[in-house]
Amino acid sequence: MTALDLSSPVAVVGTGTMGQGIAQVALVAGHPVRLYDTIPGRAREAADAIGARLDRLVEKDRLTGADRDAARARLLPAEDLSELADCALVVEAVLERLDVKQDLFRGLEDIVDGDCLLATNTSSLSVTAIGGALRSPGRFVGLHFFNPAPLLPLVEVVSGFATDVTYATRAYETARAWGKTPVACADTPGFIVNRIARPFYAEAFAVYEAQGADHATIDAVLRESGGFRMGAFELTDLIGQDVNESVTRSVWESFFQDVRFTPSLAQRRLVESGRLGRKTGHGWYDHRDGAERPEPDTAEQRQPPAYVVAEGDLGPAGDLLALIREAGIPVRDEEDDNGTRLVLPSGGQLALADGQTSVEFRDVVYFDLALDYRKATRIALSASQDTSPQTLAEAVGLFQALGKKVSVIGDVPGMIVARTVARIIDLAHDAVAKGVATEEDVDTAMRLGVNYPLGPFEWSRRLGRSWAYALLDDLHLRDPSGRYAPSLALYRHAHASDKREGTAS
Repeated sequence: MTALDLSSPVAVVGTGTMGQGIAQVALVAGHPVRLYDTIPGRAREAADAIGARLDRLVEKDRLTGADRDAARARLLPAEDLSELADCALVVEAVLERLDVKQDLFRGLEDIVDGDCLLATNTSSLSVTAIGGALRSPGRFVGLHFFNPAPLLPLVEVVSGFATDVTYATRAYETARAWGKTPVACADTPGFIVNRIARPFYAEAFAVYEAQGADHATIDAVLRESGGFRMGAFELTDLIGQDVNESVTRSVWESFFQDVRFTPSLAQRRLVESGRLGRKTGHGWYDHRDGAERPEPDTAEQRQPPAYVVAEGDLGPAGDLLALIREAGIPVRDEEDDNGTRLVLPSGGQLALADGQTSVEFRDVVYFDLALDYRKATRIALSASQDTSPQTLAEAVGLFQALGKKVSVIGDVPGMIVARTVARIIDLAHDAVAKGVATEEDVDTAMRLGVNYPLGPFEWSRRLGRSWAYALLDDLHLRDPSGRYAPSLALYRHAHASDKREGTAS
């Protein structure tokens, strides 16, 4: 089935920020739009606010004056729910309470035509549960826009357990006709983005709680090494600590308190203290006027090593060898088919984070994963109390010679970027294996929904088939709570290329 015809009226129920944004998207696409809110006068106020935003689009040459005037003429506030009777699509963006949404759609079902598409913009509730209150749940879908809806391209089109594919397709094609990038997904806690994104926040908070590094340093490493647009602490301050924790808690509870989604105690304390982020002036950071932003821990300048010995190809960090040579530091190659490390003049070793800890070895410094070692401006190193000061100094000096700032964190297995990326990859494989979405839609959702530099499957292909599994398996041995246990889907992916002869015994 194709998208809704532009002559078909679209209704939006709920006139908050998200409701207004969705209405603006449908309006600019060319539909007649009805706005309804249970609070008298709110729909008219929302229509005026949308009109003002259309004026700004004209000022910025993103909309012609004629198109603005035509759009305003198509925008009608409704005083009663019955005025939505002729709408072909009704999108709900009201309070995130199951009973409120169910009551609304029960009422709509008695008003609209039998072929009207009904949609919820919920981000945390079950689409199946909301639709379960309807006599005809087959025409009920989730249309999860991201805020601000007029600007962000992603729309998750969520099929509940009873959703008919005809209506899901209509919703998908309509979102695409509106200029959005839709992705199809099954009804699962958090859908695609909020399910797979949990480790980005959780692992940053875990490193902080383990006193591996302060929040400013963790954020800097995620940005400057991992390639993420914002660090976890600054992003949750922007979102609102209460909002972010509520989503995390909802996903955790919906998965029957699965340890992989456990909320952060440190974040809970922040919410309890009323430090909710930018909206209250204080969160992880102080956002009040005149407040100084804390600087990440950055190591003092050290001398680079006279040479390094490369044992193996360094795996995902192989680009470092070229960078070291370009910096004028001799690289002595030593044949070692199993080696993935550098040996420093002190005799100590430098290895890519692999889920193990430095204290387990005689003299090892770990370095974190980078999205692009050539472009990265900061690298994190970890060492234990037993690591030779000379080895650590040589490791710091090596990366400084490559033009990188260096942050030395605690002896944290998997460090910061590596453990975060590995867990994101794992949850992505698990979601696809369980029929939540396709690999392509997962990558699209994570790039567009939360601005990740790469989709999880793009990252997985770049890092190698077994990289994430091996790191999480090592982490799981050191933290057997189950939080880092690789999924069966990731296990299968890691071992799929192993073609063993013979039969099982």
